[in-house]
Amino acid sequence: QVRLVESGGGLVQAGGSLRLSCTASGDILSLNFMGWYRQAPGKQREMVATASTRGATNYLSSVKGRFTISRDGAKNTIYLRMNSLRPADTAVYYCNLRQRYQDYYGQGTQVTVSS
Repeated sequence: QVRLVESGGGLVQAGGSLRLSCTASGDILSLNFMGWYRQAPGKQREMVATASTRGATNYLSSVKGRFTISRDGAKNTIYLRMNSLRPADTAVYYCNLRQRYQDYYGQGTQVTVSS
């Protein structure tokens, strides 16, 4: 069983910054991907950023240069530093862990960017 606990969401003005954190616990394999997805009202969930245990990262094109994902392998924790936030970034952000072809999600944390 895998558990993901997120923190760090909130309300920020456009141009501001936030940092999200997520810690995984339970049956965590040595090789996995962890990342962040988001879902805005009326829209499908989309990948924001992912990072593998081997250091490979991937970003949604609209967040490149503004968001940075990082991992602390020893703590099974990932972070998402979000700079230059825009109202279009408003969504519920979900932590994700993918291993053994299975996806696990956290409960989600709300990020709201006001204009």
